[in-house]
Amino acid sequence: MADPRIIDIQLDQRTILWRNADVEQERRIAIFDLLEDNHFAPQRVHADGYAGPYKVLLRVEEGRLGIEINREDDTPLEAIILSLGRFRRPIREYFAICDSYYQAISNASPQQIETVDMARRGIHNDAAEVLKERLEGKIEVDFDTARRLFTLICVLHIKG
Repeated sequence: MADPRIIDIQLDQRTILWRNADVEQERRIAIFDLLEDNHFAPQRVHADGYAGPYKVLLRVEEGRLGIEINREDDTPLEAIILSLGRFRRPIREYFAICDSYYQAISNASPQQIETVDMARRGIHNDAAEVLKERLEGKIEVDFDTARRLFTLICVLHIKG
């Protein structure tokens, strides 16, 4: 019986050099929300018919995103490697707008905060669409899952 969802997700801690409290909070929320509701269906058919649930490890290595997919019992299922070239600009823009958002929270009017937050969501949504496109034919994800995965990809790019 198919159960196309992630039940556990980890970030390769060797990839993350530093993160502040705001980023740590974003990471916690993204993981919590992802585990509460996600659609994650690798497209490769396995001989034994395994179709979820999945445990996932995200890592960045030499400019590529590694998505290691394991079965519920932790046995390896497959690994997907994606070039991160198309994500460099959205990641950079997302970091910049997040910095603006955190600064706005402490000293801007509610309207200014809302404007910055709308821009932040727009960048995040666009990046989620790019991720869905890059995963096409490899892993089927819904929009909310792609958004949360993009947040975690950004966390992996923090270099202090």
